[in-house]
Amino acid sequence: MQTAQTLVNSRHTTTCKHSVRRTPATMQQQPVLLARLGPARLLARERNVLCYSSIAGAEKVPMSQFEPHEYLNDRYKAIEDRLKVVRKRLNKPMTLAEKVVYGHLDDPENAEMKRGVSYLRLRPDRVAMQDATAQMAMLQFISSGLPKTMVPSTIHCDHLIEGTTSPQPDREGKFGGEADLSFAVKSNKEVYDFLATAGSKYGVGFWRPGSGIIHQIVLENYALPGLMMIGTDSHTPNAGGLGMCAVGVGGADAVDVMAGLPWELKAPKVIGVKLTGKMSRWTSPKDVILKVAGILTVKGGTGAIVEYFGPGVDHMSCTGMATVCNMGAEIGATTSMFPYNKRMHDYLVATGRAPAASLADSFKEHLKADEGAQYDQLIEINLSELEPHVNGPFTPDLAHPLSKFAEEMRKNGWPTELKAGLIGSCTNSSYEDMARAASVARQALAAGIKAKVPFTISPGSEQIRATIARDGIMDVFDKIGGTVLSNSCGPCIGQWKRTDVPKGEANSIITSFNRNFAARNDGNPATHCFVASPELVTAYAIAGDLTFNPEKDTLVGADGKEIKLEAPHGDELPSRGFDAGANVYQAPPSSLDERGKLSVKVDPASQRLQLLSPFKAWNGDDIKDAAVLIKVKGKCTTDHISMAGPWLKYRGHLDNISNNLLIGAINIENGKPNAVKNVVTGAEGPVPATARDYKARGLPWVVVGDENYGEGSSREHAALEPRHLGGVAIIVKSFARIHETNLKKQGMLPVTFANPADYDKIDPTDTISIVGLKTFAPGVPLKVVGKKKDGSTYEFPVNHTFNDNQISWFKAGSALNAMAAAFKAGKM
Repeated sequence: MQTAQTLVNSRHTTTCKHSVRRTPATMQQQPVLLARLGPARLLARERNVLCYSSIAGAEKVPMSQFEPHEYLNDRYKAIEDRLKVVRKRLNKPMTLAEKVVYGHLDDPENAEMKRGVSYLRLRPDRVAMQDATAQMAMLQFISSGLPKTMVPSTIHCDHLIEGTTSPQPDREGKFGGEADLSFAVKSNKEVYDFLATAGSKYGVGFWRPGSGIIHQIVLENYALPGLMMIGTDSHTPNAGGLGMCAVGVGGADAVDVMAGLPWELKAPKVIGVKLTGKMSRWTSPKDVILKVAGILTVKGGTGAIVEYFGPGVDHMSCTGMATVCNMGAEIGATTSMFPYNKRMHDYLVATGRAPAASLADSFKEHLKADEGAQYDQLIEINLSELEPHVNGPFTPDLAHPLSKFAEEMRKNGWPTELKAGLIGSCTNSSYEDMARAASVARQALAAGIKAKVPFTISPGSEQIRATIARDGIMDVFDKIGGTVLSNSCGPCIGQWKRTDVPKGEANSIITSFNRNFAARNDGNPATHCFVASPELVTAYAIAGDLTFNPEKDTLVGADGKEIKLEAPHGDELPSRGFDAGANVYQAPPSSLDERGKLSVKVDPASQRLQLLSPFKAWNGDDIKDAAVLIKVKGKCTTDHISMAGPWLKYRGHLDNISNNLLIGAINIENGKPNAVKNVVTGAEGPVPATARDYKARGLPWVVVGDENYGEGSSREHAALEPRHLGGVAIIVKSFARIHETNLKKQGMLPVTFANPADYDKIDPTDTISIVGLKTFAPGVPLKVVGKKKDGSTYEFPVNHTFNDNQISWFKAGSALNAMAAAFKAGKM
C-alpha cells in the first residue's frame, strides 16, 4: 500500500468542517465536547479524528427534479449509518472510493472487505440505460414478472442515430443534425415506442431521441456526490466528475438492481492519482487521462477504482473531471472518482440543483479521502508540466506528447494528411469544451481561414446545443465549415455514414472521443484514429496536417501572412446560465394502477425486437469434446465480438444480432476476420454461420483468446450471442472486468490459462473438454483436456473467479434464470 505524500499521519490532530477542533480527549471529556455540538450527529471517531454530519434535520432534497419523492437525504443517511459500522470494523483511514463503495454495502455488519479479493453485495441508488442496451435489459426485466423497478431508473435514446456529413438520398438530400434525427425517429420508431411504453409501464424515465448522450444527461440531472449508480454503458464513470461512484455494467446487472436485488462487485483496489500544479496554454483535462492511459495501459486499471486527489484537482472544472472519469473506461478501471469540491458545487448550482449542493457541502467529510488513506498504487502528475497529448492509432493507450507527435507520425509511416476532425461525444461536449474549441476557430476565421477537412460537432445534450446556439458558439462552428450533428453518440460509436474514403483505404482522422480501436468510428479497419482534446482537434482540422503543432507552428491567412494560434480559452459555465432547450423528457405515470393498464407489445414478426426464451440449465456434467469455434489472435474487444454501427438496429433481437458474432476477431489460423474452418464439414465460412451449424448438430464449442479479452464497451450482446449460438466456454489469458461478469450472467464459463503459455498448446482443430464442473467451487481450478486430430492429448489447469452466487447462475443456466426461480419461490 502507498500513502499519498501530502496526507499527514492520522495520529495528528485534525479538524473536519461541521466538527470541533480537538486535542486528544479522555473518555470523561468527550461528553462535554459532544454536548457542544447540539443537533449535529457523531459519525465516527478513529485515530483522533472526529467528523460530524449536519444533514440531520435538513430540508428534504429530491434526487432530481424528475423524482420529487426520492430524497438525497435518505441516501446520505443510509451511507452514514453503514459507514459507522464499516469504520469500526476497518479501524483505518479510508479512501474516497472505499467510503462510497462500502457506504452502499447490503450487509455492512458481515461483509468481507478486502480489496481485490472480496465480493461485495451493494445497493446502488439508480440505474441508467442507453437505448441500444436498454432493449435487452427491459426485455429481461419484463421476463422477471416484476411490476416496477425498485430504484430510480432511466432510458436514454442516444445510440441509434446515424450521423451524416454529406447529402443523403434517404434524407431528401439533406444531412447533419436535424436530418439525421428526423430519419432516426422514423427508422427506429418500433424500438423507441417499445422503450417508451416499457418505461411508462415499469416506472422508468424516458429521454427521447435528440435529448442527448446518456452520460451528459446524467451529469446535468442525476449525478450526485457520494451516490452510486450503475449504467449499461462502459462510459458510465463520467459521473465521477461529480463525485459519484458510477460503474458500467451489462444489462443483466441492471435488471438485478431494478428488481431490488443487491449488485455484486469484486472489492476494487484503489489507484491514487495525485495532481499538483495548474494546467495552462493548450493543456486540458483530456490530457490528464491521455497521460494516465499511457502509464496504465488498456488493462492497468482492471479491478480498480482510480481516485484523483491533490491540489491540482481544484484547478479543473467539474465537466473536466467528468472527461477524465469518462475515459477511465479505456484503462479498464471499474470507475474513476474525484473528491467533492467547489467546482462541483458550482456545477450543481448552475444545473438547477442548489439544494443538493448545500446538502453535499454538509456531507463533504464523507466525500473525500481521510488523511492517511492508503492506495494500492500511486501516480503523481504535475499539471504545470503536463503537455497536451495525442493518443493512438488503434488503441487509446498509445500516448504521444504533442512535442513528439509529428516525429512519431513520420517514424511510423502513419498518414499525416488529415481526412476529418470530430469533436463532442460524451467525453468532451461540455460548454467549456465547446467554448475552448470555438476560441481556436474564431482566430482562424479572423485570418480568413476555414477548416481544411470535414469537421463535425456532436453536442452532448439538448441543453448544451441550445446554450451554445444562444451564445453564438454554434455560429462559429458553422462559419469555420463545421457540420453540427444531432445530440447523440454518432461517429463515436460507429454511427457515421462516411462517404469520403473507400473502405480499406488508409487514412487518418482525429477526434475528441474516448475509443479508437480499428474500424470503431467508420467501419474502416484502415482508418488511423487519434484522440485528443476538442481544442487540439479543432486546430488540426484547420491545419489539415497531423504534423502541425499549434504551440509552435504557424498557419497562412487569406492575406498570405503567417499567424500563430493563441492558447484556447473558454468559460467553464455559461455566464447567462444554461438554456434547457426543447422538452425532451417523458415521465412515467406516477400511479401504479395507471401503469398497470399499459401494455408493452412486441410483434412476433419483428426484425428489431424479440422476446427472450430462458437459456437451458447446466446439464450436470463436464464439458466434453467441444469444438474450437475460433482461436483469436491479439486484441479482441467487444467491438470485435459484437460490432456496433449498422448492427445497433438489432440490439433488441438476439437471433438477428447474433449474425455479427466475432466477425471482427482475427483467426490465428489464417490471419483473417470472419473466416473459420468448420471442423465437421471442412468448409471455410463466417464465424456466426459456423456456430449455428455446430449448434444445430448439438456440438458445443469454445473460444480461445488472448489478453484483456472483451475490453471496451459494456455491451452484453458480446456475452449473449455466444450463449445463444451454442457456446459453452471462453478460454483466454485474461478478461476485461465487465465482459467476464457478463459471460457469467449468461451461463457461460469464462476461464483463464493458469500458465498463459498454454494458449499455444491449443490448435483450432482440437477438441476441448473442461473437467471439474461436478465439484465446481470458488477458488478451485478446473482442467482443460485437449485432443489433437492424431488422437494425442494434453491437459493444463485453468482458473476462474466464480463465487458461490455466480456458480448458482451457471447451474441455473443464467443469472436471470436464478432470479426468476428465487422470485417464484418467494425468496425475493
